[in-house]
Amino acid sequence: MSRIASTFSELAAAGRKALIPFITAGDPSPELTLPLMHALVAGGADIIELGVPFSDPMADGPTIQRASERALARGMSLRKVLEIVRQFRASGAQTPIVLMGYANPVEAMGIDAFVAAAAQAGVDGVLVVDYPPEECADFAAKVRGAGLDPVFLLAPTSTEQRIADVAQAGSGYIYYVSLKGVTGAGHLDLDEVARRIPVIRSQVGMPVGVGFGIRDAESARRVAQVADAVVIGSRIIEEIEQAPVEAVADRVTAFLGTIRRALDGQGD
Repeated sequence: MSRIASTFSELAAAGRKALIPFITAGDPSPELTLPLMHALVAGGADIIELGVPFSDPMADGPTIQRASERALARGMSLRKVLEIVRQFRASGAQTPIVLMGYANPVEAMGIDAFVAAAAQAGVDGVLVVDYPPEECADFAAKVRGAGLDPVFLLAPTSTEQRIADVAQAGSGYIYYVSLKGVTGAGHLDLDEVARRIPVIRSQVGMPVGVGFGIRDAESARRVAQVADAVVIGSRIIEEIEQAPVEAVADRVTAFLGTIRRALDGQGD
């Protein structure tokens, strides 16, 4: 059983929902990424989605685009992201890490080389936004063969065939995009999420996490009533943008703690 699967199994046994925060590696600086990962764990993260910065992040809104621009300007690369994950593991941290990014950096490194390097670094899952499941069976098989989980996106517009393709190719969990648009944009239709998640879960046979549009403890709490996990990214990036460098880790821990307490039914 993968570290991701074990995490979801343990949370389900305890009647809890997974909290999956996203940050962009290298933002606000490469030196702060490792402390920020530990800050996320301190705030209650169950799984961390670590963004690989890319110059044309088509699924991301302005907030995460800015994070990618800052990271790239500071020299962040896929190889450096993997080195940060290696350091995270070397510190003894066991929280699962999912790399989230785009195909170009992966293909520039070479798929076989990437999969091997990711496994060696201690990555647990890979979500490549622009790898549609129906076209990357070989990639997904290589990822699983290395002991990692290939994670895929589903959206409100996903067809029955796309859901079936994701069920076949994916493992670990499904990332359900809760709105039509980019990260951080639009209005979260919680009624629509509540209708879609049980249907998707029954078809894919794995946990479903919901992201895009979750901004605060209340929206996270309501999503967690129907989903297995809550994914939150743009709102964390905003905290990083607004905090003084010396306070950024503490601020991220404090913010994520409000989400964790909401998911655990503790209020704030």
